[in-house]
Amino acid sequence: MGEDDFAMAAAALDRCGWLDGHGGDLRRRLLAHGTLRVLPAGRWAYAEGDDDSGILVVVRGALQIYAQAPGDRDVLIGQIGHGNAIGQTARFGGGPRLVTAISTAASLVLQVTDAALTAIARDEPLIWQAIASLNYAQLRMMVQLLAEITALPPRQRLAARLARFASDARIGAALPLSQQALGEMVGLSRKTVNACLADLEQRGLVRRRYGAIEVPDAAALQAHAFAMEA
Repeated sequence: MGEDDFAMAAAALDRCGWLDGHGGDLRRRLLAHGTLRVLPAGRWAYAEGDDDSGILVVVRGALQIYAQAPGDRDVLIGQIGHGNAIGQTARFGGGPRLVTAISTAASLVLQVTDAALTAIARDEPLIWQAIASLNYAQLRMMVQLLAEITALPPRQRLAARLARFASDARIGAALPLSQQALGEMVGLSRKTVNACLADLEQRGLVRRRYGAIEVPDAAALQAHAFAMEA
């Protein structure tokens, strides 16, 4: 790995809010004890049911997150990009991996195993508080997404998910999302997604591109999603 890769990894860790407020130099230690992995498009970062645990931070590219549904179907439930983290640790009594993470394009991730986290904790025990913050953030996100899917009509549901992605993305970056993937994440058909996107585009809230969606103003899109009458 080159210096640019490590610099980008440091920038990704700077975006990890769950590391804030825990003292010490946790970002530097995660970078020192973690391993940078290059994932070609379609490569599995890990699979649901894997025994190994730890965290992954997306440095470049994106990971799509799948969970097993009834009937042995794998369903797409989310996507994370630069500066987002996912994972769990056996330290808090966790079991096998809960989801499958697959790269959507050539990606670079920082992998920090449970063994690496334990090594960090010898000098910086507050790392466990930071990991607890990450676990809470993941749980809170799942609760919010469930509430949106349950309560919002199709167009607003779609707008809410896009606004969330846009808020997480780097400023000016197009969201690498196909209509099929977006529909699967929010429980809508591709036809319905296309109609909703056309409506949002007419309102000036999104711009459709080949294999991507641009959101000029994430705050405006979120306001539209949660308006009582949209």
